[in-house]
This record gives sequence, structure tokens and C-alpha cells, in this order.
Amino acid sequence: MPELPEVETVRRGLQPVLEGATISGVTLGRAGLRYPFPERFAERLAGRRVLGLGRRSKYLLWEVEGGETLLAHLGMSGSFRIEDPSAARMAESSPGAFALARSRDARHDHVRFDLGGGTAVVYNDPRRFGFMDLLPTVDAERHPRLAGLGVEPTSNLFSAATLAAFADRRTPLKAALLDQAVVTGLGNIYVCEALWRSGLDPRRPASVLADPETAERLAVAIRAVIGEAIEAGGSTLRDHMRTDGTLGYFQHRFAVYGREGEACRRPGCGGTVARIRQSGRSTFFCPSCQR
Repeated sequence: MPELPEVETVRRGLQPVLEGATISGVTLGRAGLRYPFPERFAERLAGRRVLGLGRRSKYLLWEVEGGETLLAHLGMSGSFRIEDPSAARMAESSPGAFALARSRDARHDHVRFDLGGGTAVVYNDPRRFGFMDLLPTVDAERHPRLAGLGVEPTSNLFSAATLAAFADRRTPLKAALLDQAVVTGLGNIYVCEALWRSGLDPRRPASVLADPETAERLAVAIRAVIGEAIEAGGSTLRDHMRTDGTLGYFQHRFAVYGREGEACRRPGCGGTVARIRQSGRSTFFCPSCQR
């Protein structure tokens, strides 16, 4: 599933095309994705100008005229494609970079947002695990999917004190960090990388964060990993392109994720990256230097 850096890259890629543009029409290829589309979905968006494009955790938020906001989640395989016949750099581009390549098969184009002049934003989703909803802008933060979300790791509110919320938990550190109610937007890839950077074993109880120095070390690592991944355009492992036609290259900086059996990249460590299963997910770490 796309993680925060990938979704933020999508937001940044769509922003120049969508913000200020008027949606001239919406074409639906089916009645719904993971869930049915909201009632009169296409009609409620047609003719509306996009006032702003935001992100909360892994959700994209399109604020449109008329007091409504489109909430979009990419699910496992969803992506947006920009079609712009006037763009000199390329006729089509897909903002965002993912750990698995996004589909370009037109059979899986399920929503088309026409913006006039032949420009369009197309949503493609082979597995159809993504979804879209329309909600009142004034109540957006109280929407059930957004109300329980924690602090953004890119926010000024995020700090070692945020992680102190785990201080009384015996849950393994890796599982605790995936709790979206405390820190939102963190996913499997970047939690593995942040734990390696901070030298913390993912199997240790989250109560180790009761130590201010340990919590600060992890907070710094989380900020750095997320920030670097956003600037790199996410973590594509294949040929997925951003809006400017370039690839996301953060995967070349992976210290542990997907590197089972390879040498640890920490200078002087000499250990080997291992993979274990935690809560049904793969965890990559170095048993030698992560304590």
C-alpha cells in the first residue's frame, strides 16, 4: 500500500494541474471501487473549481467549490494519471512513486476528471481497493476516516513527546509505530528504515520510548526518513514515473527494507539483514546493530 511519502508525492504532482482548475466533467467506468461512489458523485463535481489539494495521512483531499471535499484513498494499486496534450515534456505522466509499479492499462481506468482543453486526471486501480467519498468541507476533520488520526510525522507537532504515548505499552516497537491514532501515515517500509537508523530492534517493547533519549533518537530518524523519501519522490522499484517524467529513487537508499541476507550498511557493523514476520507483515532489520 502506498505510504505517506508516495501519497505526498502524488499530491505535489497533481497540485499544479488541479488547483484553480474547473472540473468540466466526470466519467465513471463503474458504480464504485472498494465502496460505491457517493450519490450523484459526477454531477456534484461537474462545473466545480478545485480550491485546494491537501493530504491527511494517506488520504488526498480535494476541496472544491460548493463546500464539499473529495476524499480519495489509493488502496493497494490505485494511481492518478495526468493527460495533458499541451505538455512538452510528455503526453502522459503519473504522479507518485511506489514500491510496486502502478498500472497504465486503460481497462482499469475507473474515474476520469476532465479539466478542459483535453487535459484530464484519470484514476486507475486494477485491484479496486481504493475509494472516493464526498464530504462537507466544514466537517472534514470530523469524518470517521480522519477523526481518529494522530500527529503527522511531517508536522511541527511531531516530537519525542509524541512517541512517549507508547511508553506504557508492551506491544513490539514495530507494531506500535503502525498505530495511526498516535503517529499517522507511517507504514511498513519507513518504520523499518527509521528503526534501523535509530538502532532500535523492532521486537523490543514500545515501552523503551519512556526513555527521552531513545524517543528523541527515533523521532529524529522518522523525520529524516520521511523527509528524504518525499524529496526523492517515494520508493519506486520499477518504472513508475512522477509528473516530470523522473523516477523516485529513495529505494536506492534502503538500509534494510527488502535486503534480507545482505550486509548491513552501518559502518563497522558487519551484520546481515534479517526478515521476520510481525503482525502479518515482513520486518527487515539488522540483529547485530539494532538493540
